[in-house]
Amino acid sequence: MELWVLFGTFAMLLLIGTPVAFCLGIAAFATVLYMDLPPMVVFQRLNSGVSVFALMAIPFFIFAGELMVRGDIARRLVALAGGLVGHLKGGLGQVNISASVLFGGISGSAAADASAIGGLMVPQMKAKGYGVDYAVNITVVSSIIALLIPPSHNMIIYAIAGGGRISIADLFTAGIIPGLMLALSLMTAAWIVARRRGYPTDPFPGWLAVAGLLVNAVPGLLLIGIIFFGVRSGIFTASESSCIAAVYALLVTTLAYRTMSWPNFVAATMAAVRTTAMVLMVIGCAAAFGWLMALLKVPASMIAAMQGISDNPIVILLLINLILLLLGTFMDMSPLIVITTPIFLPVATAFGVDPVHFGVIMILNLGIGLCTPPVGAVLFVGCAVGRIGIGQAMRTIWPFYGAAFVTLMLVTYIPALSLWLPSLFR
Repeated sequence: MELWVLFGTFAMLLLIGTPVAFCLGIAAFATVLYMDLPPMVVFQRLNSGVSVFALMAIPFFIFAGELMVRGDIARRLVALAGGLVGHLKGGLGQVNISASVLFGGISGSAAADASAIGGLMVPQMKAKGYGVDYAVNITVVSSIIALLIPPSHNMIIYAIAGGGRISIADLFTAGIIPGLMLALSLMTAAWIVARRRGYPTDPFPGWLAVAGLLVNAVPGLLLIGIIFFGVRSGIFTASESSCIAAVYALLVTTLAYRTMSWPNFVAATMAAVRTTAMVLMVIGCAAAFGWLMALLKVPASMIAAMQGISDNPIVILLLINLILLLLGTFMDMSPLIVITTPIFLPVATAFGVDPVHFGVIMILNLGIGLCTPPVGAVLFVGCAVGRIGIGQAMRTIWPFYGAAFVTLMLVTYIPALSLWLPSLFR
C-alpha cells in the first residue's frame, strides 16, 4: 500500500501540472505520514541529497555555460563549423550539427545549445530557403550531443545518483565517442533530407579562411581541453574544474573577446542561479523519493521482475530502454536520473552491464526524451526559436529521431563504444 501512496500521489500531482520537484517532495511527505514515520525525515533526506560536495560542479559549469552563451562564443563556433562543413549537402544543417558539437563541449546543456545555436542558425537557414521545420528539427535533436560530451552536468548527477562510486572522469570520457557518433548519424540524416528537398550548399572558403576562423575560436575551444584533460589527468577534480571553467569563461569573454558587458554578466549570473536552484531542488526532492523507494525495496523487486521476464541481457536492456523512453516523454531529465538510477542501475549491473556504460545509455536515452512531447523541454525551446508549432515540427522530425535511436541501440549493445576510451586512461 505504501507504494500506491508514493506513486499514486506523484502521478496525480504530475497530471494536474504540479512542478516535478514538488510532485516528488509531496509524494515522499505523504508516504512518510502514511507509514507513521517522523515527517522530519523527508527534510533530512532532502538536505542530505543536496549536501554532496560533487554537486558543487553543477552551478559552476552552468555559470560557465551561461557566460559563454552571452559572450558571443556561439557565433565564432558557428563560423568555424560553417567553414569546415558548410560545403556538404545540407549546408547550414551540417553547420548546425557541427556547431552543437563544439558548443556542447563548452555549455554541457542541451537547452543552452538549442537556444544559442538555434538563435543563430534558424534565422540564417530560413533566409536561405531551408524549411523552418528542418532547421528546428536539426537544432532540437543535435542539442542532446551536449549531454554526452564533457562538461555534461547530467553525468555528474548520474554519478551521485549511482551512489557516488562511479568515476565522473570515466563518464566524461565515455560519452565522447557516442556523442560524435550521434553527430555523424544526424549529419547523415540531414544529408538525406536535404538531398530530397534540394537544399543548397555553401562554397568551401578555403583552408586559409578556415585557419583564420579556427584561430578566432581557439580561446573558447581551449575550455574543452582544460576541462577534459584536467579532470582526466587528475590535476583537479570535476568540482575544481568547474570553478576553473567559470573563471576561464569570464576571462575569455572579458579580456580575449571583449564581448561581456555588465548587463550580460548580470543576466548570465541570474540565469545560472535560477537554473541551479531548480536543479538542486529537483535533486533534493528526488533524493527523498529515492530513499523511500529503497526502503520499500523497489530496486530488489524490479530485479526479480526483470529476471522473471528474461535472463537475456539483450532483452533486459531493450526493456529498460523502452521504459526510459516512455518516462522521458512526460518527465524532465534531472529528476528521472535521480529516480530511475537507483532502480535500473542494480538491474543492469546484475546482468553484467558496466555502470559507466549504463550511464551513457541512460543519458542518451533521456536526452531523446527532451525532444519528445508532451514534456520535451528542448523541443519547446527549438520551436520557440523557430516560431513554429509543436505539431509542425513533429510531422518531419522522424528521420532525426531515427538517427538518434539507431545511435542509442549501437551504444547499448556495443559496450566498447563507451568503455574503450576510458580504458586507455587507466
